[in-house]
Amino acid sequence: MAITDGTVVWLGQDSVGRALHPDAEVVDLAGAWVAPAFVDAHVHATSAGLLLTGLDLTGCRSLSDLLDAVRAADGPLIWGHGWDETRWPENRPPTRAELDEAARGAVVYLSRIDVHSALVSSALVDLAPAARDADGWSPDGPLSRAAHHHVRGAAKDAIPVARRRAAQEAFLSHAASRGVACVHECAGPDISSRDDLADLLAFDGGPEVVGYWGSRDPIDLPVRGLAGDLFVDGALGSRTAALCSPYEDADTSGALYLTADEIAAHLVSCTEAGLQGGFHVIGDAAMAAVVQGFETAAAVVGVPALAARRHRLEHVEMITAEQAAKLGSFGVVASVQPLFDREWGGPSGMYVQRLGAERGTALNPFSQLAGAGLVLALGSDAPVTVVDPWASIRAAVHHRTDGFGISPRAAFNAHTRGGWRAAGVDDGITGTLQPGAPATYAVWEAGELEVTTPDSRVQRWSTDPRSGVPGLPSLDSTPTCLRTVLRGRTIFERE
Repeated sequence: MAITDGTVVWLGQDSVGRALHPDAEVVDLAGAWVAPAFVDAHVHATSAGLLLTGLDLTGCRSLSDLLDAVRAADGPLIWGHGWDETRWPENRPPTRAELDEAARGAVVYLSRIDVHSALVSSALVDLAPAARDADGWSPDGPLSRAAHHHVRGAAKDAIPVARRRAAQEAFLSHAASRGVACVHECAGPDISSRDDLADLLAFDGGPEVVGYWGSRDPIDLPVRGLAGDLFVDGALGSRTAALCSPYEDADTSGALYLTADEIAAHLVSCTEAGLQGGFHVIGDAAMAAVVQGFETAAAVVGVPALAARRHRLEHVEMITAEQAAKLGSFGVVASVQPLFDREWGGPSGMYVQRLGAERGTALNPFSQLAGAGLVLALGSDAPVTVVDPWASIRAAVHHRTDGFGISPRAAFNAHTRGGWRAAGVDDGITGTLQPGAPATYAVWEAGELEVTTPDSRVQRWSTDPRSGVPGLPSLDSTPTCLRTVLRGRTIFERE
């Protein structure tokens, strides 16, 4: 492969390339495998960076594990993430009194794995007194909904600027080391802040950051759209995803934050302004409102204008075939997270605990979305799940519900070219390696390549560059990233 000024200018036989470019600097990759770099289509960089540099609770296997971690933490502000009570023998989070005892007066914010509720200390509640009168308040348990937004805002304000920027840098460096050359930051007033997003967009030297602002109100920053985590509802784990019928394990149907009319108005205003709009949507009641909103917007601006903007939906976990077909006709992007199914799908996972077997095993139907014509873009929703594109591809292929997975090739394309298309780059070459494409790629130590033939036989070849056989690494292995390059510039190189 020959690269000039950050663009691929030639691809083919090694000896021919050397003859065509006799003065080129030659980098011999010693049999490594080269492919388009990954795009993570949904991240929260600062929160994910704080997980890397702060209190990681994803490994806690009990309530007492969490309290021990808080006791061992230092500092006046303890920011942690990742607890999941559905995997604990106690099957409950700690009370505020238990947390206060462990915190010894510190300000503590501990987000649940889905980041839609949090455990907080009394010291943090004192910094956000409005939380006591807000929807989602609990005097002794986790806070959700508006109460959660109040305490999260106070916790964010308590983070020193230097610590916030260090967390962002740590996350972007980590993403680059996983072969990721671009991330979509899903920011918003209830998630981060204008300053947080401005710092992230100004960061130089790592993956490209495509910014989204989850609000109906414009922001004076170069964002791709008013989309991302503009919440129509919440999350299943925190029981705030909006459902048509109540949860199986609680007397609630979740929370609907936007009406169909509000959704339609936002889509119309974004379409007319030439912006990408979009929403966070998980529950079936929320999806019904979104589909109705798209139908109303299409009647106002017309289907061609609506589809041209490539409006996007995040998560898309509960959806019918009829709804998928309608959204496909509107040119919608589905930004999905396959590791959700790996973590919470299956007959005994959190989805079934919350929804029962019939509903709980019908989530994240990737094959249905692709078949309906939606553009698939894969991501992690970090820190909700880890940045591990190969694991994400594996989960998209080996879905826990039969018939819901997609092919390895489709999953790889959704994690590369699909991510660029989701960000509005639909030139036919970005996210590929061909002459004229940006030289954005990753170099992998990959072992064997694997190709599935039309009759489903699996054939394998080594990654010897002389073989010339196209394929993907076997999904039974995890390649090691050796180098990540963004438009000809190396942003990660393994020592």
